[in-house]
Formats: sequence, structure tokens, C-alpha cells
Amino acid sequence: MSRIIDHGLEEQSVLITRMGELTYETLSLSVQGYLKGKSVQEDVREMSDMLVAMADKIEDKSFELIARFQPVATDLRTIKSYMKISNDFARFGRYAFDISFINDKLQGLKECDDWCKDEVAEMSEKVLKAVRISIDSLRKHDVNIAKSISQTEREVDKMYFDYLQKLIGSEDESNKCVISSVLMTRYLERIADHATHICESIVYIVTGERIGLG
Repeated sequence: MSRIIDHGLEEQSVLITRMGELTYETLSLSVQGYLKGKSVQEDVREMSDMLVAMADKIEDKSFELIARFQPVATDLRTIKSYMKISNDFARFGRYAFDISFINDKLQGLKECDDWCKDEVAEMSEKVLKAVRISIDSLRKHDVNIAKSISQTEREVDKMYFDYLQKLIGSEDESNKCVISSVLMTRYLERIADHATHICESIVYIVTGERIGLG
């Protein structure tokens, strides 16, 4: 027998899944703009603002569900996790805007050698894969999908530190290239971390177990 709160939780699930898809679109647009040297800042700003508004709506609805329906422990676990995930998605939007900002200010990878461009592009692809894993695990509430992010997250971390080491050893890159690419790879590394946090939240929703996947 369904409960009144179940309808509210389903609405939250639909909204946060929609938020996840918008997050992926926002990050993809920002990353591709950066890699291609194309200005997308205004579009990304608008999408980032939409993500913040959606996170606020999820938070408001969460407090309403708690106040009106006296949720049991499993419901509270889901409500709390949805609020945390929505904040992670909103932060993705902020990172996407930051990437589009440094692209406009520092001309992306325009002054970088090909090896820099190739490594940043490869890391970007890997991070977008991590974000997609987090969204798919959320949509399906699938623990196995969530746990699969561990390998990708480790690969991203290794790529980040390897890139920094190569950059330190290079004497040919311009200041603009160094600043732009270091900021970009740092944002990518943080995005992968937050995608991992989302997957940890999915495991918590489904099983009640708190685990680290990083």
C-alpha cells in the first residue's frame, strides 16, 4: 500500500534525475568550449543558475516532506541524500562556469603544446564518464553502477598528478598555458571527486551503508 509521502519522494527522484541530466549537458558544453577555444560562458552561466534553482527547490521540498509526513528512517536517508546530491550537482554547475570563465580569460589551451591539449582532452573524457556513472547510478538506484566509479576516479587522480609532474618538467609552456591548464585539470579532478560522492550517496540510500569509493 502506497503512502502519501511516496508521491513526494517520487517527485524528488524525478527532479533530481532531471537535474543530473542538465548537469551533464552543462559540463559537456563547458568542457567542449574549453577544448575547442569557443566561448560558451553566457550559456553555461544560465544553465548553472538553473541548477542552483533546482537545488533550492529540492531543498525546500525536502523540508516540506519532513515537516508534513513524519518520514521513517529509510525515508529520511533518501531525503538527506537527495539534498546532498543536489548540492553536488549545483557545484558541478559552478565548476562548469569557472571552466568557461578561464577559457575566455586565458584562451583555453590556445598557447599550449599538443601534448598538453591531448592530456587535458583525455582527462576531460574520463571525468565526463565519471559524471555519467554517477547520474546512471542515481537514475537506477543501482549499487553496482555506483561502485564501478572507483576505478575511473583513481584513473582521474593519477592523470591529474602525472600531468602536473610533466608540466613541472617542461620549460616550453607559456604562463597562460600553465595557469589555464592547471586550473582546468584541478576543476576536473574535483568534479570526479564529487561524482564519487554522489555514488557513495546512492549506496547509502539503497543499503544504509556508508562507504568510501575514492
